[in-house]
Amino acid sequence: MAKRKSKADPEDLPDAPDKRKEQDDDDSGSDEDMDMVNVDFEWFDPQPAVDFHGLKTLLRQLLDVDSQLFDLSELTDLILSQPTLGSTVKVDGNETDPYAFLTVLNLETHKDKKVIRDLTSYLSQKSTTSTPALQALPPLLAPSSSAQVGLILTERFINMPHEVVPPMYTMLLEEITWAIQESEPYNFTHYLVLSKCYSEIASTLPSEDAPKAKKKKAAKEEEETFYFHPEDEVLKKHGLGSCSFEYDTPVDEGASDSKRAFQELGVKPKGHMVLIEAAKFEGAVEAAKSFLTGQ
Repeated sequence: MAKRKSKADPEDLPDAPDKRKEQDDDDSGSDEDMDMVNVDFEWFDPQPAVDFHGLKTLLRQLLDVDSQLFDLSELTDLILSQPTLGSTVKVDGNETDPYAFLTVLNLETHKDKKVIRDLTSYLSQKSTTSTPALQALPPLLAPSSSAQVGLILTERFINMPHEVVPPMYTMLLEEITWAIQESEPYNFTHYLVLSKCYSEIASTLPSEDAPKAKKKKAAKEEEETFYFHPEDEVLKKHGLGSCSFEYDTPVDEGASDSKRAFQELGVKPKGHMVLIEAAKFEGAVEAAKSFLTGQ
């Protein structure tokens, strides 16, 4: 299948303003002003020769503490075995590690791979033990099911601008269309977007400023869900259902406090997934793109 992907930015992302020039024109500029660096992002096909370690690192970040439950090397090899589908985002040329990626794997086609069996069992189990439960997923992933579920895997460095995401989804939709035209196994009935979210929890560190009664009240409040990938909040509105779930791997009691990053509350990461019917996937992507680009 020929890939019609441009090395240049598929969408013109606005350059960051040149703060240095502004400071030169303003004698009252403070030493606290920071220079802004212009960065050119480039989109590439997954490259088996150079992307193995970079993709494996991003997969480890995506699956968080439960990444140790899966053979990430096998999963990375599987992604790289379909280089004409999916994208990576880089800043210093094709030979460097990716800063972000997006791809889709057919869970039915690859069901004989151990890592896919492990992932399928894991996600099926998480969908029924989470609140709210994603009851529609286990029947689709059952061995007797005729469903073709595409598992969307996407991750990026925490400081990556979310504007890099719309081009990746745009190219993925195009690539799936071309693959179907060439009778490749990407004619999905459903898409399952695996992602991450987090909740804020009361810090376990002592605080002299906060009254005890206030801390107890905060601990009892219902946890609000926040998204590492802001597009997930839009995608779930177009889905059959979604859920967030606790990881299996235990973490130290102070782990949430270590992720506070200058805020009062601790951060507790969780897994998150959205199930979308294929007929509604393009509309969901378009809504997410509009949200991320502010249109």
